[in-house]
Amino acid sequence: MEYPISQLNSSQFPQLLTEISDPPKELYARGELPSEECEWLAVVGSRKYTPYGKSACEHLIAGLRGQPVVIVSGLALGIDAIAHKAALDAGLPTVAVPGSGLDWDVLYPRSNQSLARAILNAGGALLSEFEPSMKANDYTFPQRNRIMAGLCHATLLIEATERSGTLITARLATEYNRDLLAVPGSIFSESSKGTHQFLKLGARLVASSADILDALGIAAATPAGKPENLTDNEAHIFEALHEPCPRDALASMVALNATELAIALSTLEIKGLICEELGLLRRL
Repeated sequence: MEYPISQLNSSQFPQLLTEISDPPKELYARGELPSEECEWLAVVGSRKYTPYGKSACEHLIAGLRGQPVVIVSGLALGIDAIAHKAALDAGLPTVAVPGSGLDWDVLYPRSNQSLARAILNAGGALLSEFEPSMKANDYTFPQRNRIMAGLCHATLLIEATERSGTLITARLATEYNRDLLAVPGSIFSESSKGTHQFLKLGARLVASSADILDALGIAAATPAGKPENLTDNEAHIFEALHEPCPRDALASMVALNATELAIALSTLEIKGLICEELGLLRRL
């Protein structure tokens, strides 16, 4: 399906965006903008992400499944693309704000055009203040960052070096009196230095999806207990994974032999209830 570009009139601009000090004069969109009754969350981070950053982004967004949250990001390589894909996987609406116009000939980056189409096919939208034929250049990215920050009730910073352009969005969020959330990283990682800088300045630390929901004023659902139709071994493992843990540690907790453990873990993964990332087993 083809999604034509439409120019929004001022009455169609998202309300939050009209409240910033430097709102756009024009807005172009492909697709349908999600409901403004939802809480809109900008997710930003480094193009040169670490495995930790990717896992954290996917895990936090997966935990928002079923909640009235819209994920906004910039369609860029790295954390932006990971955030959009995680939102699609979680069934959350997502809006991409590229640093270019929305014509397919110029949409940046070209390598993420299939992701842009997936966003549209899932009922999301692409949004830009630039003329549709505008190519990305050095100044378009800082300019579009204010659109991302302005659209959203809060901005979540995943990873950023001390000089990352991502920090522009984080700074603008605070200037617009929006909540800034940050995921802590390793003290040894260059990719966490910018994030830690904002934590020192008062950004809200995020260590779980519940932290995000709390910041957005959404009451987290009470856990519903173990899923139905699990074998005793599967249920035992699922309950033991109330926190992510290595396979060896899990084996000692559930006291199953290697064959029983492998079979139960494989079945739980097939059912979409758990996954293993970076050496840790965790619930989905």
